[in-house]
Amino acid sequence: MPEQPGTPPAPADPVAPDVPTVRLAAAGTALVVGVPESGPPYVLHWGADLPDALGLAALSAPAVPHNTVDTAFPLSLLPGQGEGWSGHPGLSGHREGRAAHPRWRVREVVVDPLPDAPAGTGGVLVFTAHAPDAGLELRAELRMEADGLLRTRLEVTNTGADVWTPAALHVFLPLPREAGEVLDPTGRWCRERAPQRREFAQGTLLRASRRGRTGHDAPLFLVAGTPGFGFRRGEVWGVHVAWSGDHVHLAERLPEGAGQADAVLGGGELLHPGEVRLAPGESYSTPWVCFSWSDRGLDGMSARVHRWLRARPHHPSAPRPVVLNTWEAVYFDHDLDKLKRLADTAARVGVERFVLDDGWFRGRRDDTAGLGDWTVDTGVWPDGLHPLFDHVRALGMQTGLWVEPEMVNPDSDLFREHPDWILGPADHAPPTGRGQHVLDLGRPEAAAYLLERLDALVAEYRPDHLKWDHNRDLLEAVHGPTGGAGVHRQTAAAYALLDRLRARHPGLEIESCSSGGARVDLGVLERTDRVWASDVNDPLERLAVQRWTGLLLPPELVGGHVGGPVSHTTGRVTDLATRCLTALLGHPGIEWDITGCTEEELDALARWTALYRELRPLLHSGDLVRADDPDPAEQLDGVVARDGREAVYRYARPVSSVRTHPGRVRLPGLRPDLRYRLRLREEAGAPAAVQRAAPGWTARGGAVASGRVLEHSGVHLPNLSPGGALLLHLTPA
Repeated sequence: MPEQPGTPPAPADPVAPDVPTVRLAAAGTALVVGVPESGPPYVLHWGADLPDALGLAALSAPAVPHNTVDTAFPLSLLPGQGEGWSGHPGLSGHREGRAAHPRWRVREVVVDPLPDAPAGTGGVLVFTAHAPDAGLELRAELRMEADGLLRTRLEVTNTGADVWTPAALHVFLPLPREAGEVLDPTGRWCRERAPQRREFAQGTLLRASRRGRTGHDAPLFLVAGTPGFGFRRGEVWGVHVAWSGDHVHLAERLPEGAGQADAVLGGGELLHPGEVRLAPGESYSTPWVCFSWSDRGLDGMSARVHRWLRARPHHPSAPRPVVLNTWEAVYFDHDLDKLKRLADTAARVGVERFVLDDGWFRGRRDDTAGLGDWTVDTGVWPDGLHPLFDHVRALGMQTGLWVEPEMVNPDSDLFREHPDWILGPADHAPPTGRGQHVLDLGRPEAAAYLLERLDALVAEYRPDHLKWDHNRDLLEAVHGPTGGAGVHRQTAAAYALLDRLRARHPGLEIESCSSGGARVDLGVLERTDRVWASDVNDPLERLAVQRWTGLLLPPELVGGHVGGPVSHTTGRVTDLATRCLTALLGHPGIEWDITGCTEEELDALARWTALYRELRPLLHSGDLVRADDPDPAEQLDGVVARDGREAVYRYARPVSSVRTHPGRVRLPGLRPDLRYRLRLREEAGAPAAVQRAAPGWTARGGAVASGRVLEHSGVHLPNLSPGGALLLHLTPA
């Protein structure tokens, strides 16, 4: 384009067409990074793999419009105003009130292969830089994992002569203009991870959590995608901050774009004013920030995370046992004989792990007392927990125990002895939540007390499992000794407590429970073996909660239980088959006083646990698939084996439909070249249906069809009653 009169000549193009590039690629996705001679590296491409990136750098330099900076600039991995970026900075902070806008000088860029991965699969890029005028050093690590998940983290070090206080250190990746819609789940107690969608317009979509924990409303993944994307369609880009404290997820689009890109997606820890102060030589590291791209919709994005999780050395490797948790069976009414009868019945129906929930420790007859006093209540348990645990083990089951170490009741010996140990200002106590305060784990003496008590409990009673609860948000989270903000310190100390306990008891499994699903993130899952997705066991509520929890986690990490006929939290009445099938596609258990069940109900539970054990290898290794249901009254979720030779689908109808019958339902994720035998699995009971006759193939006991027919034409299913569900099982024909 010719220049307008009076326009000064454009300076040299900083987005050099011959800039050296680094490509990290795996499983059909790639990150291409430009490495200039000066200045920090910048991302030229994140998305579909580009085995030949010829021309990428040359074609990435934008025009220079009027009324902006005079030079086209590449948006670096740590964008800031010094390079022309007016959006949220990658790094911000101050040195005793003096703002810093670092001009980074790269010292070293190192690219290494991904350990234990085939040659040419994935890789690790690490670069270091310094900004002498600002007195800062930077280390950035980008890991492309073998299945295409990109994990990133940053570390900043104060090399100056006085204190430097970071305000933010966030990781951003670029987005193209095709990303026109945003999905960011929200939620509340008993209604976690409710999806919400909106146009990705100009401006900033910022999801910030100041709850001191991940939160019931945490987005898990903040997803940008092509308009209309779904589980099985569209191109999507997602980000997850692997941190259990306060955090930020954001998507930002400015009118002038984002350098070589159109918008940005990113996040990191939310730091409160003065929460982290770096003395000379000290460093601050971000949590891991995880990015996942897919051109196969949300299922493809989730699969990258699930496969990475399953490849971790510490991922749960033993078969996930069927659990019975005593909470909704007995609540605080702990009676040894009753609990023994419950254990006997649990063993009869195939339970493999018996978990004693809240109410076993001193003074704990309701939820207003006892937290902090982690010793067995001898008034209820005169011989300790040994009689119950010995009985459970004699029945062939594992044992588990509920704890909530990070909290304390005002009515407890611990609080009476150490009222200064709570997390809060020195001059007043923060508001209680659920009748409890938060223990300040940033105090070494408080953390040491908890480690000693938990270690003693585990050493004496040898539980296989701890259900680790965290039942309230953090308010006025001030570290008393300093008066400073305390969420960062509290989160790091909770992680350290988990790590130390696991180091002392390597075989111990721990479940992250936080008044249901308020601490579900990849940070806590580095230290735990499953999460409790929600306190709601109503299966019709659980269908949605578990479906959207699957954005981040594979089924074996997500606890889901069969409750009683009347839901404890919603009051809704549901049939046993639906309750069983909802729990099946996860890490299932029972939370119900089954000593009062009929023989028919017990037989159904026994058949269901046997079915789970049969399908467990598939459910906990295959790919999670979720249909883009054309009818809002239905939901189809499934698991397909990695080789495509076996699959299970759960079809549910939570509410009535305007359709007379479902029509042909398509089964996603199958191999078109294989022939499958399709049959209903009714071990937990036949689903209630509104029909004069069932589809013919069900009456014949099954059918054989190709994967192409099942995925692209579909199958007629029974016309379920509202609240009903059924299970389809596909095996090689």
